[in-house]
Amino acid sequence: MALSNGPSRAGDSQMMSLLDNMIGVSDCVLLEPLTEDAFVENLQKRFKANEIYTYIGKVVVSVNPYKPLPLFSQNNISEYRGMNLYELPPHIYAITDDAYRAMRDKNRDQCVIISGESGAGKTEASKIVMQYVAAVCGKGRDVDTVKEQLLQSNPVLEAFGNAKTNRNDNSSRFGKYMDIEFDFKGDPMGGVITNYLLEKSRVVTQAPGERNFHIFYQLLAGAPDVLMKDELDLTRNPNDYHYLNQSGTQQIDNINDKEQLAVTQKAMQVLGFTDEEILSVYKLLGSILKLGNVEFNSFNTMNGTDGVKIQRENELLDVCDQLECSQQDMIHALTKRTIGQKGEKVTTTLTPSQASYARDALCKAIYDRLFTWAIKTINSSIRESKDNAKNKVRDGSGRKVMGVLDIYGFEIFEGNGFEQFIINYCNEKLQQIFIELTLKEEQEEYIVEGIEWTNIEFFNNIAICDLIEKSNVGILSMLDEECLRPGDVSDSTFLNKMNTTKSIIKHPHYESRSKCKSDKTIDHESFRLKHYAGNVNYCVNGFIDKNNDLLFRDLSQLMYKCDHLLLKTLFPEGNPKHNSQKRPPTTAFQFKSSIAQLMKNLVCKDPNYIRCIKPNDDKAPNDFNEALVRHQVRYLGLMENVRVRRAGYAFRQSYELCLSRYKMLCPKTWPNWNGPAREGMVQLFKHLGYKKEEYAFGRTKIFIRNPRTLFDLEKRRHHRMHYLATLIQKIYKGHRDCKKYQKMRASVTQIAAHYKGYKAKSKYLKMRMSCILITSLWRGYLARKEYKRLRYEAKCIWAVGIIKKFFIGWRVRREYRKLFSANAAPKIVAFMRRYVISKYLLKLKTQLPSMSPTDKNWPPCSPIHKSAHLKLKDVFRRWRATVYRSQVDEQKREILGTKVTASDLFKEKKSSYPASISVQFRGDYVRLRNNTKYSKIAVQTEDQKIHFADVVDKVNRNNGKTTHTLLVLSSKSFLIMDQKTLAIKYRIPLNEITRITCSPYSDGVFVVHVTKGGEFTKKGDFVFISLKVIEILTRFSRALQMETSKQNVIQIADRFNLDFNGSSIQATICTKNIHEINPAPQCKRKGKRLDIMA
Repeated sequence: MALSNGPSRAGDSQMMSLLDNMIGVSDCVLLEPLTEDAFVENLQKRFKANEIYTYIGKVVVSVNPYKPLPLFSQNNISEYRGMNLYELPPHIYAITDDAYRAMRDKNRDQCVIISGESGAGKTEASKIVMQYVAAVCGKGRDVDTVKEQLLQSNPVLEAFGNAKTNRNDNSSRFGKYMDIEFDFKGDPMGGVITNYLLEKSRVVTQAPGERNFHIFYQLLAGAPDVLMKDELDLTRNPNDYHYLNQSGTQQIDNINDKEQLAVTQKAMQVLGFTDEEILSVYKLLGSILKLGNVEFNSFNTMNGTDGVKIQRENELLDVCDQLECSQQDMIHALTKRTIGQKGEKVTTTLTPSQASYARDALCKAIYDRLFTWAIKTINSSIRESKDNAKNKVRDGSGRKVMGVLDIYGFEIFEGNGFEQFIINYCNEKLQQIFIELTLKEEQEEYIVEGIEWTNIEFFNNIAICDLIEKSNVGILSMLDEECLRPGDVSDSTFLNKMNTTKSIIKHPHYESRSKCKSDKTIDHESFRLKHYAGNVNYCVNGFIDKNNDLLFRDLSQLMYKCDHLLLKTLFPEGNPKHNSQKRPPTTAFQFKSSIAQLMKNLVCKDPNYIRCIKPNDDKAPNDFNEALVRHQVRYLGLMENVRVRRAGYAFRQSYELCLSRYKMLCPKTWPNWNGPAREGMVQLFKHLGYKKEEYAFGRTKIFIRNPRTLFDLEKRRHHRMHYLATLIQKIYKGHRDCKKYQKMRASVTQIAAHYKGYKAKSKYLKMRMSCILITSLWRGYLARKEYKRLRYEAKCIWAVGIIKKFFIGWRVRREYRKLFSANAAPKIVAFMRRYVISKYLLKLKTQLPSMSPTDKNWPPCSPIHKSAHLKLKDVFRRWRATVYRSQVDEQKREILGTKVTASDLFKEKKSSYPASISVQFRGDYVRLRNNTKYSKIAVQTEDQKIHFADVVDKVNRNNGKTTHTLLVLSSKSFLIMDQKTLAIKYRIPLNEITRITCSPYSDGVFVVHVTKGGEFTKKGDFVFISLKVIEILTRFSRALQMETSKQNVIQIADRFNLDFNGSSIQATICTKNIHEINPAPQCKRKGKRLDIMA
């Protein structure tokens, strides 16, 4: 178990070694015993403790927890940054950091290979890798732009390439390999994304419980209404589209498709997609949905031949509008096929099933090529992210590269077809390169350390790779030959060809019913391959069609003829100038070439592996299905991984780190070893007495063959640590108690000194207080004596003054006695009256009420001032009203006048009046005064001054139904106008109004009675309904009074007569609750009666 190069922080007390406090075994290379049961049990034990990552050497096994865990914060990234691989518990961050530093510091290209079945967490693992790389690399405007583009590629690829399956709500339906280029500082400079085998058949059909690709549902849920109606002409219900309603599942819990579209669109904008390109993409998606609704029926033509008729041509017309092509060309391409060379062409009519196949093939081709174009656009954006520095990926400038491969894991289903065959072939190639690179790495390390290399037995899958891919005799070559062969070709002929080919039928990894006739587990339409992960039966049905993947030339040419922004780029083979009769390459040939290029790319890089496992099929947290995990362990080849890493020596570590960990086990190396670390390890192992065949000494590392030896070391270290801890505790306690005694002795001395000082100080303070007390008493005695003397002198002076005052008074009274008796009484009475009046007025001044006209308070007074008090009250109220009126503008006076008039007309007469008191009368509710069109009309009719304007309900004279109309009351007339065009329907001068009637209830019904004979009054009276009836009738009353001087025109009654077209009608207004307002009264006319239920 070699440690990666990099700085070590083993001395940090917060860091934890791989072997400390581990649950189960953190590295399965150390597993003992090495069995599949022990391996699965170890994964389960760690999973239950939320330890979802486990090592197999430098391979990370990740078990999907299906719940959030605190493992991916910025603190976790900082903790793993720059650490050696085994210094901390297993984590994707650890292997990513190891790969990143090896690329940056050693200038060695790296790749991270992520595999596992759907729902195991491959996509999330790739995101975690990208998140870590983006966090640890440098910063800067250009670097941040590249990182943002690399991270924003994920939402776009997930929207167009991921879908809900029965195993995973966000399953990647394509393989992805991303090369990220870095400069010498380790900063990202750009990237390239390569996709493999998009599951385009999902566009046209899905299994029950699954969904189409996410982007279709995001578009329907999140696109703006303007885009949906004006540009795409789509509805938001997925059930309206055949390609979306087959599975019966349209929603995913905890996923908001509307919000996801905003994320996807923002990511596309960041990646350089223009608004025109995004709209073009949406149009192609909408065209695919509408094409799926097109259906075909057969019919007999006039000449007796069979023809195909298209149903729902409106859908096809919408498709033609979106793609900007002729409807006739589209119908011809979908229902007919042209076969032949340049001069000799034959047009045949397709059957309904063939037309449906052509429609589906076209939709799959559009989506597949759109996906490829999107990836090319992303690559172009990422490549051009630093044009100023002229840095390009793979431009020969010697940049460092880290690749991330997120690809399908090995698949074994009840029914396996062409897709599983291709996917499993890819996994065989990845397993082959894993074995080769791992053995190569092991062998190189043994040679560098001078350890003898021993041959390792393992499952060599080169034979099965040759069986599948070997030129001329491999299964893929046989399939291509069968597809290209003229004549009757079918899946059965392909199977028969394999069964009759000696190199295949006799291959030890190939089985079929014709080879094993007694084996009924293989049906007559299947064959079996013995993969490294187990035996898989493949049904050949669909192999030929899926490998051909043909698109009729008529459809390619039609797509090229379209004026759509992208279609000429997506279908270049449809150009008549470049019309080629060469057959396009098959799917197997393309995939084989892509895998060969991928293998070539991976071989030149140092691999790092992440194997993803899902613990259950229900996506439930804390649920570990042992049988399901065991199945994945087998087909991921994890036991093979352990055996390869375990071959030879299971554990290896540098002498320095190993001696630092175990030096306490030998007296010669504890506590310090001053010699070379290798010699220290020799002394240590000699003291422990292990057999020489259990370990070996390399140049820089010690190699331990059996995990039992390592665990014995850990056990001895554990016991020794307990002893050392006890020793340290004993020494510490002695040191602590000695210090405690010294502190207590110093404390006693200090306490005694403080006590003696306190005692002397207390005695001094007591003496001082006694002296002060005696002094204060003596001084008090002298002060009191002086105070008595001064007080006696003051009394003598006061007595002299009193005697003098009384004497002067007596003398004055004796001289003026006659004058006092004649004039004193009237003057005293007058003075007392003035005093009482002034006191009353001053008190009234401080108690005056507020300046509000509604304040009725007035202070009380004595009965002697009652008449003056009432007059002052009246004067004050008049003065206050005058002041208030001077502050009111003309508009407010008008409103107050209207409110007063309403009170006079309806107070205690109509039930709805109290509710209108607090409502402001606005008059012009439709802002008709600011309408230029009305202003032109008003100049002609002299109706410029508007008292009221609002939309009311007018009751039809014949049937009692109501219609909305605009009622306008001006100073000259009232008008009934069209509320949209302002056309005048009726204009009745105010002098032609005789009276206006309303009910005493809370309804809004009122009747305008008019005189007969006018142009607009010949049909009789008008009946209206409005909740603003109080304001309307008040303004009618004031307008009639000002214009015609008519008084009392408002009549309140629940029964009254109407004049409709010269006939007298008896109107009755009824209500169930006089205090309840009915906004929509019902009017019914029966002969000479009009009943209004208010």
